[in-house]
Amino acid sequence: MNQTSESPIKTGIPARERLIFALDVPDLERARALVEALGDSVDFYKLGLEFFLSGHYFELAAELQDQGKKIFADLKLFDIPATVASAVRQLARHRVNFCTVHGNDSMLRAAAEAKGDMQILAVTALTSLDQGDLDDLGFKCDARTLVLSRARRALEAGCDGVVSSGLEVPALRESVDHALITVCPGIRPIFNDEAPAEDDQQRVATPGRAISTGADYLVVGRPIRDAADPRAAAEAIQQQIAAVLS
Repeated sequence: MNQTSESPIKTGIPARERLIFALDVPDLERARALVEALGDSVDFYKLGLEFFLSGHYFELAAELQDQGKKIFADLKLFDIPATVASAVRQLARHRVNFCTVHGNDSMLRAAAEAKGDMQILAVTALTSLDQGDLDDLGFKCDARTLVLSRARRALEAGCDGVVSSGLEVPALRESVDHALITVCPGIRPIFNDEAPAEDDQQRVATPGRAISTGADYLVVGRPIRDAADPRAAAEAIQQQIAAVLS
């Protein structure tokens, strides 16, 4: 994946793979129904902790792979380095494309050494956290500074990329190696500019803004999942991405 000197946008990533749908549902029946409804509007799926607890995680992952879909295992691994490494090796056996690790340098190094062909993403700062939350957690810096620090350390540890808010992507592209993969949750489409009251995301961006400033992949869940027509919602986001790339 290369990048032109004029633009922060990387080339080499298929446009329709830039949208990752967060398949955050509690059971296999609903997951399959959403996959069927979305059809070819989504090529990349995030399977997180909620669906992991359904007991059908790898069954669905295999079904998606049989359909030519890619898998992002968003499990935010956090344990002693040896256990993280063992978990990463297990995920790699299932041909997962991305895996998240939410830990310190030794955990990140252990994951990077065990990853095989899978790519490791370090979690920087959850998009549900605002400055008040970071203060409460004892961080004596703003979100931008924290994200940049963790991104640099992740690359030094051998990780392939980071998960961060789209708001921090410009700083990442300016200050951190351009080879870094940036995966951005907290994406709120233009048609979804009025977030519901229960929306817990704090640091959000639109698809167009995130892609234009250098985000490689966008993770979108509720704006698609909860839409009256999920496929139409996904296609609308694909169009917003395509408009930036054209």
